[in-house]
Amino acid sequence: MRGLRILLIVVVILGVLFVIVDRVAVHFAEGEAADKLKANEQLATTPDVDIKGFPFLTQVAGGSLDDVEVGIKEYDAATGDAGRTIRVEDLKAHMKGVEFSGDYSSATAATATGTGTVSYAELLKTAKPEPTEVAPGATARVTGLSDGGNGKIKVAVELSAPALGIKQTVSVLSSVSVVDGKVEVHADSLPSLAGAAIAEDRIRAITDFQQAIDQLPGGIKLDKVQAEPEGVEISVKGSDVRLAG
Repeated sequence: MRGLRILLIVVVILGVLFVIVDRVAVHFAEGEAADKLKANEQLATTPDVDIKGFPFLTQVAGGSLDDVEVGIKEYDAATGDAGRTIRVEDLKAHMKGVEFSGDYSSATAATATGTGTVSYAELLKTAKPEPTEVAPGATARVTGLSDGGNGKIKVAVELSAPALGIKQTVSVLSSVSVVDGKVEVHADSLPSLAGAAIAEDRIRAITDFQQAIDQLPGGIKLDKVQAEPEGVEISVKGSDVRLAG
């Protein structure tokens, strides 16, 4: 009995030591992965990397991690216009089946899904802020974006016709979707300006607009969008997503 008791104590101690070593190893690996991701994506701040699953060391021995989550506080995505970016906040990606090379210099996830938020102030930069002629003597411009409720965006449009003594701001409820890989804002109905006939295509050139969100980390792509109180929530996905190397 005494020998069995000693054996059990030894097993428990070894188990505790294994857990400690495993957690130290995963913490170190998360830090190394975060540093590599920061360098590869040229991020201003170090991202959060959370390697899920236990034990970590057996996953390492197999050369593949089951589940890795990455969080980036602020990411400046490309827009398709040279030198102009759009900021995505709280970008979080959930990686599955992450395989890495023997020297850990590269890592690729089989699949990835995630979310992020583009604020209304950031998306407003895409709209036309300068007054644009929509009819003889009449101009229009977008002055603000906000939550319209029920998944809609409320677009504030300033309409002006000085000769008619008219200057008014109207709110237009718009739908937001992904079209051809871009965020598209499309007015459900068009504003009217009393006394001025405005062709639909001219006013839609102001109220409707698209915004590309490109070159996201690891090659993930825009999938879906949803209007929320603080901005537009984007959903992203990808396969063979390169995390490093």
